[in-house]
Formats: sequence, C-alpha cells, structure tokens
Amino acid sequence: MTQDEVLAEFRASGALLEGHFKLSSGRHSGHYLQCARVLMNPHRAARLAEALAEKIPGDILDSLDAVVAPAMGGIIIGHEMGRALNLDAMFLERPEGTFHLRRGFALEPGAKVLMVEDVVTTGLSSREAIAAVGHEGGEVLAEVALVDRSNGSVDLGVPFFPLIDIDFPTYAEDEVPAELAAIEITKPGSRAS
Repeated sequence: MTQDEVLAEFRASGALLEGHFKLSSGRHSGHYLQCARVLMNPHRAARLAEALAEKIPGDILDSLDAVVAPAMGGIIIGHEMGRALNLDAMFLERPEGTFHLRRGFALEPGAKVLMVEDVVTTGLSSREAIAAVGHEGGEVLAEVALVDRSNGSVDLGVPFFPLIDIDFPTYAEDEVPAELAAIEITKPGSRAS
C-alpha cells in the first residue's frame, strides 16, 4: 500500500480527525488518527496488517515466535498482525501503571517478539512495552506501527517499520500556538494524563 492508499483508508473510515488533541504522549496536535475507527472494519484491518507485514525484513520474520501489542491501541492491529504472520498475538496491559502480560498470556523464555503499535509519536509507550517484554522473558526483535508521527526521529532501541510516516506537527504544553490553544482540548488516547 502506498501512503496515499493508507490515508484513503483513514479518510474513508472517518479516522483522520481535526481539532485540538492532547496525545497519549502528552503533546498537543491539530490532527489525530483514530486507529480504532480505521480498524473497526475487519477486512480493512486485515488489509492494513498484510501491508504492514510486507515491511518486515525476511530475516526478522523467520525468527519471530509471537506478536505482542500494548493495550489499548495496539490490540486490534496486533491481533491482525498475528493472523497475517500466523503467530500467536498477546497484549500488554498497565492497570497499575506498568505494562505486563495478564489473562494467562506468557512468553516462552527467550521468545522472539514483534511489537505492534497503532501510532508512535515519542516512542514512550513503545519503549515501556519493549522493556515489559524483556521482564516477561522475551526479546523484541523489531516494532511495526500503522503510523509514525515522529518524523522518523524516534529511537525505540529496535528496528522500526511503520506503514506510513505522517508529518502533523505536535507541540509541548508550553509551545501550543494560540490558534490551537483557542480550541477545546480532546484527549482521545489511552494514557490518562
């Protein structure tokens, strides 16, 4: 899929939003990609996961034992990546603030893992999830995401393969432009802040 084809999927599902958003990272933006909306159609989610799977180099694909995604945003695309790669898919939760596996999920010691996210902006959640996999006994070989909002600047400590790169500006709390600050803030992400 080309970037234009992926964005067409977001537009068709009403997943490309405009307003004033406080992202899970704590940064502010005038645009938000609501991946839950683009993934709510199972056929679209499968197409996006298959396109994302094509981004992963063969040597990494051949080494993977499992797919892990952080809740909430990564659950659907993580599951679809598991289907596309014919691997078990699990998700991490953080009910007390720190990611860990629950619900009977467990990794075999030394399991090679593909981390799957919906959107990466600063990489904070991804780095926390990657560390959690290490604490659970696995090793993250690479991460994939539907969207990279970092302008290619994020360092996750593992190879990163996004489906698309989006260059919507984001702002720290004290850098929000006046025209954006005049719009009521919406907090659509999964991290309470």
